[in-house]
Amino acid sequence: MANKYKKTLTACYLGFITQAIAANFAPLLFLKFHNDYGIPLKKIALISVAFFFTQIIVDLLCARFADRIGYRKCVVASELFSAAGLIGLAFLPELLPDPFIGIILCVIVYAMGSGLIEVLCSPIVEACPFDHKEAVMSLLHSFYCWGSVGVILLSTLFFAIFGIDTWKWLVCLWAVIPLFNIYNFAKCPIENLNEDGKGIKTGSLLKIPLFWLSIILMVCAGASELSMSQWASAYAESALGLPKAVGDLIGPCMFAVTMGISRAVYGKYGSKISLMKFMMGSGALCLLCYIAASVSNEPVIGLIGCIICGFSVGIMWPGTISICSENIPAGGTGMFALLAMAGDLGGSFGPGLVGNIAQRANDDLQKGMFAGCIFPLVLIISLLILRSIRRKNKLKGEN
Repeated sequence: MANKYKKTLTACYLGFITQAIAANFAPLLFLKFHNDYGIPLKKIALISVAFFFTQIIVDLLCARFADRIGYRKCVVASELFSAAGLIGLAFLPELLPDPFIGIILCVIVYAMGSGLIEVLCSPIVEACPFDHKEAVMSLLHSFYCWGSVGVILLSTLFFAIFGIDTWKWLVCLWAVIPLFNIYNFAKCPIENLNEDGKGIKTGSLLKIPLFWLSIILMVCAGASELSMSQWASAYAESALGLPKAVGDLIGPCMFAVTMGISRAVYGKYGSKISLMKFMMGSGALCLLCYIAASVSNEPVIGLIGCIICGFSVGIMWPGTISICSENIPAGGTGMFALLAMAGDLGGSFGPGLVGNIAQRANDDLQKGMFAGCIFPLVLIISLLILRSIRRKNKLKGEN
């Protein structure tokens, strides 16, 4: 029976690749936008803010409306928004009097698609009758990592061969993936998590202590991941004095590779590995990576810490989703949406904290990284509390 849902799984894989395109392509063009359109760098920084802020708004709206509208309509819309925003990026900046407004409008449109993908693909896969769903979930989320690596490497190669002035052609080529995936989501079997199509109401979810622990885990997961990945390129440049292009490949690209390896490994062997133990070990490894990046006097050791950190954070996001859905099976789409929102909040707050601490320490990025140790540390403490609660509940059930 699970075989007929392989089309669903393929569509969700391509959905996460679409999300990776939306998140990673525009940042490759920040300097191009600055030079060609004369947009100040402080405005360029707002592009990422608009992307993540839109995703958070979509997360909140999905918690309220996705079950009413239906998974299929929403997830097809996610691919439409993603394709429209990417294609618009090639044309709208030059059609409007202010190119920056055109860029922001396109970013908001494809961020709407990215936010819908982030919220919906996990419950769609969770609703499929697969064995060892935590392993399937980890493998699913690995496709975001492979998508990120593909966008960075293939875009860099394309620009090297054809020149960066051809970026408008490339963004239209990337848009082919969500356009193709519209058909996949329109035709593949999609089930609801709950028989009546509705899950636990948000107010009831917020009364469950385990859900709040999951929210804390998601905030820490997003912060642990993005604090390191978004500063990895700058760290590679400042610590080793590498050119930006090389820093991008060694920093965020290698980070994404090791994160993808972690998710793929658990996706393949998850049935034989305890998820809680894997997450605890990952949290401890993440803490060591942050310490290595922040206190080591050897730049190469610090850079290795940045890269291995990708492996350590790989399981955190999908693992938290699996733990929460296992313990609150009637959570519904609203639960997944709130978890995604928590992850996005962590992903927005974490890099900002690292940057602010570094700026106050006279642009010492290592001190900023040291402040980032708080995120894996809180994650480990939360997992210990969660394990204690689960043991108590198990003992009550036996009695």
